[in-house]
Amino acid sequence: MSEPQHDPSHEHPHDHPREPGHGHPHDEKWKHDGVRVIAGNQLDPNTAQTPGMDRQAAINFARVGAQKLWAGTVTIHANAKTGAHHHGHLESVIYVVRGRARMRWGEHLEFTAEAGPGDFIYVPPYVPHQEINASPTESLECVLCRSDGEAVAVNLDIEPVEKPEQVLWVDPTHPHGAV
Repeated sequence: MSEPQHDPSHEHPHDHPREPGHGHPHDEKWKHDGVRVIAGNQLDPNTAQTPGMDRQAAINFARVGAQKLWAGTVTIHANAKTGAHHHGHLESVIYVVRGRARMRWGEHLEFTAEAGPGDFIYVPPYVPHQEINASPTESLECVLCRSDGEAVAVNLDIEPVEKPEQVLWVDPTHPHGAV
């Protein structure tokens, strides 16, 4: 393995972090205000809930002092669906760990798309939506992140359309859409 070469383009006026224990005044600060690990068996169920799902907080202001995000898990039991809801001004990202998610959204939940393990789902602010576990036999398990430390869930009373329109995910790698 060769030694790293000096890169003159990397010269800049700020200091790089020093190794702990070398007299830097922030050494003790980072000990308690640095990286935090939240064990999977220590998530907090005392968060905004929507009927049909179990949300648990891992990262929020109360637990770690997070100012600009909320992260946790959501589980939807086999063959279950949530009530219609939105998350106010917050953006949400859902990462599917296990199972098959069917998302419905729109003023009457008239649109639908599905996602499986390894897929990400983006939910913009104020979009009425509903998560459905598309599997009749296994739980849907997801990781959820939101753009603020608050846990906003506004439950809605929506009369859904019976046959939602399927919408393909369209992005640069799937220009013609994918299910």
